[in-house]
Amino acid sequence: MTDNSEPFEQTFREMFRRHAAGVAIITVNYQDEPYGFTATSVASLSAKPPRFTFNMARSSRSWPAVANTQYLGVHMLGLENQELAARFARPGNRFEGNHWETGPHGVPILKDVAGWLIGEVQMRLSFENNAVVVVQVVDGQVGGEGSPLLYHGGAYGQPVPLDYEI
Repeated sequence: MTDNSEPFEQTFREMFRRHAAGVAIITVNYQDEPYGFTATSVASLSAKPPRFTFNMARSSRSWPAVANTQYLGVHMLGLENQELAARFARPGNRFEGNHWETGPHGVPILKDVAGWLIGEVQMRLSFENNAVVVVQVVDGQVGGEGSPLLYHGGAYGQPVPLDYEI
């Protein structure tokens, strides 16, 4: 089968740069070592039972941890968490410091975020070099009020209210 996607790769990149996405961090404890990464692909799947999904590259350093663990966490980020988002998006020791603690099921919990959920992995669907992970929520906590952190056009941002009210 011929891959005809090459001419559309630039269009694809440009379109998704224009699509604002919420910023989250996925964490997991694997073989007594914390792993984590910034994600913009987190989405609600269902409310009953409460489930969410996220996508990731199977070439990621964190993939072996996600592929071989039962529980993981998702942390929704607020505008004040830009530095944390950047830290988990680049290489290095993401867990050095006191910005996290061990939570339910041994999952690393990040402090001072908009909220976190712990979930049990229900499914990992691999497709070429990528995977979709389906997670059922078993615990969580909502943090303080504030503006969500968005990723748009290659930079972090915040939503701006419109003059229109619903």
